[in-house]
Amino acid sequence: MKLDVIGDIHGCYEELCSLLEKLGYDEKNGFHHPDGRQLAFVGDLTDRGPDSVNVLTKVSQLVAAGRAFYVPGNHCDKLYRYFLGRNVQIKHGLETTVAELKGLTKQQYRQVRAQFMTLVERAPLYHVLDDGKIVIAHAGIRAEDIGRTSNRVKSFVLYGDVTGETNPDGTPVRRDWALHHQDGPWIIYGHTPVREPRFIGRTVNIDTGCVFGGHLSALRYPEMTVCQVPSTLPFVEEKFRSFD
Repeated sequence: MKLDVIGDIHGCYEELCSLLEKLGYDEKNGFHHPDGRQLAFVGDLTDRGPDSVNVLTKVSQLVAAGRAFYVPGNHCDKLYRYFLGRNVQIKHGLETTVAELKGLTKQQYRQVRAQFMTLVERAPLYHVLDDGKIVIAHAGIRAEDIGRTSNRVKSFVLYGDVTGETNPDGTPVRRDWALHHQDGPWIIYGHTPVREPRFIGRTVNIDTGCVFGGHLSALRYPEMTVCQVPSTLPFVEEKFRSFD
């Protein structure tokens, strides 16, 4: 199995199109890769960036056509609850997506809503692929939880290994769970922006903060190489986590 696992997009549609082209996926032939590769997305398609609607539409189409795998992120989960009419807070990036949605016609809105809800409802919490050799989970997963789908596991997969405390900027304090996964399947995740893809043990964080001016990156599996394109957005250094 050959995969190209793309990190958190957060509405960066221009960069997504550039990365797909660089990876060798051509829209003219239905995104069939000449080498038989397939796409995978670690979630957080929307929010904060300039073009969330086109991103979620493109990924929904790719998954529906059998061209890509997808797992939801915490921002995907929140947008899904918004579409359900739940009482969610329109902040932390969701406000940008909602503003886009309000600019659509009623017919466009219904179509986008239906596409996204179908995408999320059909997606597993995490993907276990290539006979168990690789796991794709938005914020990661503990090895012992692979195969489980409890509320505790869902919280970890969507939000990471949070302590319940908050940093001065209001973000949750997270434990560095990846340090402890030294063997077993590769776990590919995103959620926490890093300057460069972070390879630790048998894990790779592929979220290189495109929406904060970094890059949009893809991990090429099984080669374990990285392909990336630069962001068109301003660089915001404080949004990136350092593990030094």
